[in-house]
Amino acid sequence: MRVLVTRPQPSATATAARLEALGHEAIVLPMMEAVHRPQAALDILGLPHAAIAVTSAEAIRALSTIKDQLAPHLQTPVLCVGTATAEAAKALGFQSVIAGPGTGLGLAQLIADTAKSLDDGLAYLAGLPRSPGFETALRQAGIRCRVADVYRMSPIAHAPETVEKLLSSSKPEAVLFYSHETARHFFALNAMAAKTAFHDMRLLCLSEHVADAVPRGIGHIAIAAQPNEKSLFALL
Repeated sequence: MRVLVTRPQPSATATAARLEALGHEAIVLPMMEAVHRPQAALDILGLPHAAIAVTSAEAIRALSTIKDQLAPHLQTPVLCVGTATAEAAKALGFQSVIAGPGTGLGLAQLIADTAKSLDDGLAYLAGLPRSPGFETALRQAGIRCRVADVYRMSPIAHAPETVEKLLSSSKPEAVLFYSHETARHFFALNAMAAKTAFHDMRLLCLSEHVADAVPRGIGHIAIAAQPNEKSLFALL
């Protein structure tokens, strides 16, 4: 199957390699790119905190240029949204890493259920844009949280004609969408051609929130059973 990968680099290349190993043909067209702000992480980690919360592997990647300055914090518990983020945290050198169930709300519930002492609250390494659900759930559970925006996802200004040419020359049978913003930006670029170019295409989304950004009436939307790549690939 010919599959269009829209997620940012370097994740897009890794996803493409996994698709090709399964016998699919991958077309890589990132819609967004991350702009890192590592100093924001250092600023918040310098304040009192009992644990670090991370809801995206991109937040961990944002720390790569300050790895040497993280030494005082590598023993601090890191509460991660899912296994991919947890693996990234371990690779960077964090020693006490807990993986959540894969969603921000699930991680907030895990923290509320298992945290023994969070008197100093959490240092939340986050990105923009993001869903407010994780922070809202923590607030409702009475858990204090300081937030640092350590990266921002910025749209890549692909020329619409470039995208249309790609879709016409090697039209994908399926498109993978990993985030709400990625899907929204993708269809903004293709607004005029959406109802024809994607009429028979399978639009595979990581979650219902991601699917909400897909215009209705085009393509065949399918949502992963779990918010992870394995479940997304199962839709192929």
